[in-house]
Amino acid sequence: MYFARTVGADVLGAYFLFIAYFGIISLMTDGGFGGAAVKRISEGKEPDAYFSAFVVLRSVFVTLVITALLAFRSYFVNLNSAGTFTWLLVALVVSLLHGAVSSGMAGCGKIGISSTAGFINNVSRIFIQVIAVFLGYGVAGLAGGFVGGLLVGAIVQLRFFDLRFVHFGWRHLKSLSSFSFWSFLISGGSLVFMNSDTVMIGYFLNNADVGVYRVIFQFTVLAAFTTTALRSTLWPRVSRWDKIGETRLIEESLTHALTYSLILAAPLFVGGALLGDKLLYFFYGADFVNYTTLMILFSVQIVNIFQYFFTTYLSAMNQLKELFKITVVAVVANIALNAALIPVIGISGAAVATLVTMSLNAVLARRVLARMITLRAERSSLLNILKASVVMGAVVGVYRLVVPLSSVWLALVPVVLGGAVYGVLILKFDRKIYDELKGIYETKK
Repeated sequence: MYFARTVGADVLGAYFLFIAYFGIISLMTDGGFGGAAVKRISEGKEPDAYFSAFVVLRSVFVTLVITALLAFRSYFVNLNSAGTFTWLLVALVVSLLHGAVSSGMAGCGKIGISSTAGFINNVSRIFIQVIAVFLGYGVAGLAGGFVGGLLVGAIVQLRFFDLRFVHFGWRHLKSLSSFSFWSFLISGGSLVFMNSDTVMIGYFLNNADVGVYRVIFQFTVLAAFTTTALRSTLWPRVSRWDKIGETRLIEESLTHALTYSLILAAPLFVGGALLGDKLLYFFYGADFVNYTTLMILFSVQIVNIFQYFFTTYLSAMNQLKELFKITVVAVVANIALNAALIPVIGISGAAVATLVTMSLNAVLARRVLARMITLRAERSSLLNILKASVVMGAVVGVYRLVVPLSSVWLALVPVVLGGAVYGVLILKFDRKIYDELKGIYETKK
């Protein structure tokens, strides 16, 4: 919010393009070996050897990619003009450390430490960026803060890192390669899928439009918060369950994951429909208000829950060839729709392209997964979530009709009110969710 009001959509757009390029180029430095390392380490056999092989391979890839970038620097016009090309190189070097440590922690199943480090990464990044922007460094301050956050997050994880460098052989490299080939193709497709809208908006429109689109997208991402958190926890567990043939645990975990993700996503969708335009206006400014794009992207987050878990489980269960086929179809469709819709209806076209192709991705992934395990839905819990969301929406809707939302504080009141109403209702309607949350609380206590 501070950046949107201080540097504006154009500078934010340049920063988001930097992030998009970093994500795509990072794939080349990873080569799919990061996912392969997590998979092999999570299986519990010779984790140190697989970690060592991964670090060596990634170091080679980073060196080759940085050399290539320096040789073809003149082709990166957007990065050069924004002054972020050098920061991109620095970020790739730092990502070598961050990627190695993060993959090792994920493979070992140390999700609590990894999540805490991720939180510290984000807080450190924002802290550095705020100071840098305040001092007038603009997009360089934003990019520098991003790099600083990665470095701090890696250092925090190193304190609890147990894997060690050991001698490894050709069979370790071969084992990583057998998984990484498909992992690389899938990761590449996923990165293109997630960043093609940003890059193509920058191509067809301008940096300011990129800034507006990405701010709205980030505003809606809160609806997928539970989904992202659960994914990091579930992947190594599902990988191990699949290895030892515990199909029942896989099925139960997927059912619960979908339910608990929708607990947050459903009310946020309703609340976004009623209050999203005003919150965007007060938090970010009038330039960032686009209600059509907002609602399409909120719908994207609902669909994202299903496609995210379906593809996650396919990956953890080693169904990479099938997942690659699904990803290729989605990527081709996404690029084609973006090219067709962005010039016609602007950033809303990018949102529509994402919604359509993500839905396609979810449907295809579900078909493959359904052939392997039994997919179940907790219908009573889902119905209770829907009922609580509808009642909450009615309360918030009445508030908006009665009270003019003329200030940020008046706009925040229905947010708090709606959250309280929803929280009470979901616990009242669904005894199962109540008992499970109570059990988690008492266990932690």
